[in-house]
Amino acid sequence: MAQTSAAKPDVFEGHDPAIRERTKKMLMYFIVFAIIMLFAGFTSAYIVSNMGQYWVHVTPTTPFWISNGLLILSSVALWLAVRWMRAGNKVKTLAALGGTLLFGIGFTVSQAEGWQGMADLGMGWSVSEHDSGMDAYRWNSIESIMGSGAVYGEDYEVSRNGLPLIYSPERQEFYASNDELMVKPITRDVARTSNSGGGYLWALIAVHILHLIFGFIYLVVNGIRVALGAIHSGDVVRLQSLSIYWHFMGALWLYLFAFLFFLN
Repeated sequence: MAQTSAAKPDVFEGHDPAIRERTKKMLMYFIVFAIIMLFAGFTSAYIVSNMGQYWVHVTPTTPFWISNGLLILSSVALWLAVRWMRAGNKVKTLAALGGTLLFGIGFTVSQAEGWQGMADLGMGWSVSEHDSGMDAYRWNSIESIMGSGAVYGEDYEVSRNGLPLIYSPERQEFYASNDELMVKPITRDVARTSNSGGGYLWALIAVHILHLIFGFIYLVVNGIRVALGAIHSGDVVRLQSLSIYWHFMGALWLYLFAFLFFLN
């Protein structure tokens, strides 16, 4: 009878520990670079698809600002976890990782509340029937926003080529930025062409959620490793890799936040 196979050998066995550390960090940097290129592609595609068209700018609701604060706190907690693990303080490390997890969960909850708040104002995703009979998905559909009671100039604004349009609440019509006498309404054009590339934004948000889930799994796994002693003061490279990924995902959301609510 064949003997049970031995445990899988460490490929870095017999090598300088510094080589193992550099290699694992480099692999994480490659992952980060690939994610950057993916999001850069989606962002560029969205901008190009909306060139010369009307853009709907929305004001972020309060839960989004709260989520940003929680995200920063989670990164601070994880930074402390790495620092305390290097010092050999297992108890503090586990507490910091627990704090990172709690702040991360708080970030997720506040994000859900933020998107719900936008949905209540008619913002976010809406579904309408296309002329062909198929469902058409729109991001920040101007019809939905106008029908929700959102206040123009406070909750949202529509612009073209960087210039905000003129809106008449009484007539419920949009006018070009240079049509101060409000002679020719362009509401139908705004409704037809505004944010037509919203599908790319959906891809951005969906992919970010997917990577966030991976981050939570990676965090829990490394917390278990710390508890079991697999990660200790002499071997923190996996915790450092988690830190690189987590901080990057946080910075990525802050970029998306700025792009969705300010740069877009």
